[in-house]
Amino acid sequence: MSTTLLILGASGDLTSRLLLPALAQLLHRDPSLDLDLRGAGDDPWDDNRWRSAVREAFEAAGLPDAFERVSSTRYVVADITRSEELARLVRDTGDSVVLYFAVPPAVAAAACEALREVELPERTILALEKPFGGDEGGARRLNSTLAEIVPESRVFRVDHFLGRSTLLNVLGVRFANRVVEPLWSADHIESVLVRYDESLALENRARYYDRAGAMIDMLQSHLLQVLAVLAMEPPATLGERDLRDAKAAALRATHIWADDAAASSRRARYTDGRIDDRELPSYVDEKGVDPSRETETLAEIVCEVRTARWRGVPFVLRSGKALGEKRTEIVVRFAPVRHIPDGLTGDVRDGGTLRFSLGPDAMWLDLNVNGGEDPFALRRETLGLELGEGSVRAYTEVLSQILERDVTLSVRADAAEECWRIIEPVRTAWHRGEVPLEEYPAGSAGPVNWETSNS
Repeated sequence: MSTTLLILGASGDLTSRLLLPALAQLLHRDPSLDLDLRGAGDDPWDDNRWRSAVREAFEAAGLPDAFERVSSTRYVVADITRSEELARLVRDTGDSVVLYFAVPPAVAAAACEALREVELPERTILALEKPFGGDEGGARRLNSTLAEIVPESRVFRVDHFLGRSTLLNVLGVRFANRVVEPLWSADHIESVLVRYDESLALENRARYYDRAGAMIDMLQSHLLQVLAVLAMEPPATLGERDLRDAKAAALRATHIWADDAAASSRRARYTDGRIDDRELPSYVDEKGVDPSRETETLAEIVCEVRTARWRGVPFVLRSGKALGEKRTEIVVRFAPVRHIPDGLTGDVRDGGTLRFSLGPDAMWLDLNVNGGEDPFALRRETLGLELGEGSVRAYTEVLSQILERDVTLSVRADAAEECWRIIEPVRTAWHRGEVPLEEYPAGSAGPVNWETSNS
């Protein structure tokens, strides 16, 4: 059956930078895919301008031949917040259509309200980008609106981190290895760090980022989803219901550490500096930034998962921009052993560390070993495994799941609400000024007084 992929916001950055290159790879990998690609947006493009954008994105992905599969694609100028315009867009799409909202969250929410008045094709799927709502109440209202339009099984809340090969590899390492699976609890694990530090700065994203900041852009969405995968109880299967039930249960048990948002969160913003050969201005001097918003570009929160498996283990979530070193990783630090025999010497900080890189994909196990010139002296050694970049782009996996109508790797309604609930105390504390907005030079490791226990 042919499927129409209608990208709303087709002239935007998300479409050209992520969706179209991923679509090129998907078309290249699956010659049987029968797809009608269409674009819509408020920019005054015509079909030729849109086709050029598609071709350029496919060429940038190194797959220009894939363009022949969608060369008849069309573009329509439309205000997607108006019911009559949306009705016009879906009138001739056929029974199977994916409406992909590549637009800011507020526009997506307004468009969904308008869709309530539109008669949609029988097999319509709605695909939305994060954040889903602006707070817990907003997420609940959006979910209520979506439920009036299509069943939950036809809503795909996109979190491309759930399509990352490394994150999926965590499942195999955790559940299929006797040396790991019995140790995956507070009995053996001292702390967990999920870090996504970028050397990239604002990169012309002020329109979105200055209203979101590092907290909403990364922690509230991507990193809490990673936490859910790490902390969930073993599901019976990796099917849609079992996996999403397990993740949702983990999120329901997650809270800010000791219910003290002021003590368990930090925020900062970059000033001018240098990264490699790039001179960067202060964040507040970036085009489109409103300094009065006090938007953070580096955020950290400490969470606890209040279950028998995890009680007492800090889960640190951290992400920032314009940092001197890109570090995207999961760090699981094991607790020290209870006894080291007298005669073994050396500084034993912990019982070993398991690290997963979030691209390029790799994993390392840091162990305390002895031997060498002094056979009783302990030292740290690392066993490593390079897993490569993964066979597909994260958004290729996302589009594949959407077109296959498999919502397993999407965010369910209740999980979206829980993620807002978890961070709400932090947002309140920041709004009240209980947590200072610190500064760090672009290209540095962050504020000089920040130390992460899992560094």
